[in-house]
Amino acid sequence: MALQRDALTLYRDALALQRDALTLYRDALALQRDALALQRDALALQGIAKFNSLQINEMLY
Repeated sequence: MALQRDALTLYRDALALQRDALTLYRDALALQRDALALQRDALALQGIAKFNSLQINEMLY
């Protein structure tokens, strides 16, 4: 009986570890998604800055 209880405890612990691993994976994917959004926003801001710079140079000439 004790071996069966130990086996069930190990199985429960393994399931908890698997759940934790899936949670970490989900969080990593969310961080990656956020990083890509920040990169996209940075590129958009660079494009706007370049456009503004070109407009200012055109007005100066």
